[in-house]
Amino acid sequence: MAANIIVEAEPRAGTGKGAARTARRAGYVPGVVYGGGEDPQPIQISFPALLKQLNAGGFMSSLIRLKVDGKEARVVCRGVQRDVVRDLPIHVDFLRLTERSRVSLDIPVEFVNHDDSPGLRRGGTVTVVRPTVELWVTARNIPEHITVDLSGLDIGDVIKISNVTLPAGAKPVIADRDFVIANIAAPSSLQAEEEEGAEAPEAEAEAEEGEEESSEE
Repeated sequence: MAANIIVEAEPRAGTGKGAARTARRAGYVPGVVYGGGEDPQPIQISFPALLKQLNAGGFMSSLIRLKVDGKEARVVCRGVQRDVVRDLPIHVDFLRLTERSRVSLDIPVEFVNHDDSPGLRRGGTVTVVRPTVELWVTARNIPEHITVDLSGLDIGDVIKISNVTLPAGAKPVIADRDFVIANIAAPSSLQAEEEEGAEAPEAEAEAEEGEEESSEE
């Protein structure tokens, strides 16, 4: 299963604007958990704890283990309302997942077989464009990661999503193009040699032009 976020929450008494304002005055962000064939449950989350998770990134596209009153549910965040002036969270919505739920999540990318890459053995490096890939997955089959095999890859090779074997039932959220995940970059010393090699013909051409101008004078 994919790495996930743990959120501690408390049951919230009452619903409506009055109950929400009471929660905010007490230092909480009101919210609700819905779906999964169960009744909606009003909750409240510590404001500092929620803000920390939001600032860490990926909150809207990660699997969340929501703990409420001793019970745990797998959920995804489906909305965060923010104050229009201060841009701080004032309400949060969570969707419960069932075994058949299909959701989009950021799945980490793992690179393997570095020693079998000719490009890396020559001093190249893996330049990661996407450390995670957003995939449509089923809740009962959420992968821990997707694997990129570096075997046989040389300097200049590009790894695209079409080069990766995805877990069963998983599909990229971006479906309109074959996007890049990583590439094998040349070592800085080789890049410098290539740049010098490109500059040499230019310098020779400039010198020849100078000689021609001198002869014309």
